[in-house]
Amino acid sequence: MSQSVCILGVTGSIGCSTLKVLEQHPDQYSVFAITGYSRIKELSEICKQFRPKCVVVPSAKMDELQQLLKLQNIADIEILTDEAGLIAVAQHPEVDVVMAAIVGAAGLLPTLAAVKAGKRVLLANKEALVMSGDIMLQAAQDNNALLLPVDSEHNAIFQCLPQNYLQTERNGEPKQGVKQILLTASGGPFLNHSIEQLRKVTPAQACKHPNWSMGRKISVDSATLMNKGLELIEACHLFSIKEQFVTVVVHPQSIIHSMVQYVDGSTLAQMGNPDMCTPIAHALAWPERIQTHVPPLDLFVHSQLDFQEPDIIRFPSLRLARDAMKEGGLAPAILNAANEVAVASFLQQQISFLEIPQVVEHVLNYVQNGLADSIETILQTDELARQVASQRITQLESRS
Repeated sequence: MSQSVCILGVTGSIGCSTLKVLEQHPDQYSVFAITGYSRIKELSEICKQFRPKCVVVPSAKMDELQQLLKLQNIADIEILTDEAGLIAVAQHPEVDVVMAAIVGAAGLLPTLAAVKAGKRVLLANKEALVMSGDIMLQAAQDNNALLLPVDSEHNAIFQCLPQNYLQTERNGEPKQGVKQILLTASGGPFLNHSIEQLRKVTPAQACKHPNWSMGRKISVDSATLMNKGLELIEACHLFSIKEQFVTVVVHPQSIIHSMVQYVDGSTLAQMGNPDMCTPIAHALAWPERIQTHVPPLDLFVHSQLDFQEPDIIRFPSLRLARDAMKEGGLAPAILNAANEVAVASFLQQQISFLEIPQVVEHVLNYVQNGLADSIETILQTDELARQVASQRITQLESRS
């Protein structure tokens, strides 16, 4: 039977890759709903090709989308708006699969709505799990939702673990012979830069990832290694494992996407060309596999694979994320909120590259931690952390 898909964040890199996979399998999947934020012309073109039943945009963009659809003689698509619209399509009874690909904290509530509605949720929005890990996972268990990782690293770990690993007891200890998880990182575009070189980094340079095609925010996170820090927190939640059992390994080629080590000395690795269509297709069809356009890995071309330890002196964001996971409670949500504000300010050239982790550390020290026992508490703390981050950025600007 054909499955109906909702793509939250369809105009981003993950959304576009999802459409590529769906396009190859029209008999198995149909697009029921899509959402976009600012790229309204691209959104209208996607509507023209895939003819979803619903589309969600900010209310300020509704007229623009209506005009574009009218020019294309498309009159049978329902337009919803804002957060209420995102939640409505994520939990819609006709939707089978939800691709959660909205970047940042904005994806939390619609992703949680999909989980509570018992959907197969393909998780590309790591921030949602970073902010609300225990709540999200409990909701998945309570509502028989299937939460499958799409980040290439977490998808690789998932493929290297025993098939029923996620169904066993969640106590933070490795089980079923697992010793530790090796989470790979490309190291980003500044892997070999000195501190002095990092002081002069521009947004354009930070957004130019050597291996992956990604949005601006996640590209900057990759450059600071905060992306790997957020992924470390995500891995701890997804696989119910304490941070001490997750080791970050810098692997510049991005061919091995992550590994799992076992107590018998075995290390299982998932390898492939750096293309997000592979983990998307895996999560869509799991436990089956479907074809993609991604070519198989040519080991004669990729004959050199390098590995090294991350440098947390030059890239302190990774240390901050690990410390936040150790501390637990609201600390990961505080970390994420501060980082989102700091990265946006860097992209607007308000602060320097090296000031991004400085802002995050300031906010972590300033905002009081507590129990992440409700979505309301998490969102209130998120807002407070953003305010403190903005105030710190204003201080830094006044000094420069």
